[in-house]
Amino acid sequence: MSDEANRNSNLEQTMNFKVRKEEELNPADVLRAVYGALLEKGYNPINQLVGYLISGDPAYITSHKQARSIIRRVERDDLIEELVSQYVKNID
Repeated sequence: MSDEANRNSNLEQTMNFKVRKEEELNPADVLRAVYGALLEKGYNPINQLVGYLISGDPAYITSHKQARSIIRRVERDDLIEELVSQYVKNID
């Protein structure tokens, strides 16, 4: 088979491309990591997290230790659900 025939044959084949699924992050682990990064940078973690959760503005979260990119990988409602869940568990 000539080179041109090989190229044409390759063009007709369907290539299989696999995209790695981004690993699911545990909201509790994300909150711990971000809290620690905010604390290390001298911020009030509670105020910063509340600002982020209310507004969705990632500027409330430091980029130290990739905290900003980590927190953006989890839906805000999942983070709020985790916080409320932990709070309710500790009421009694």
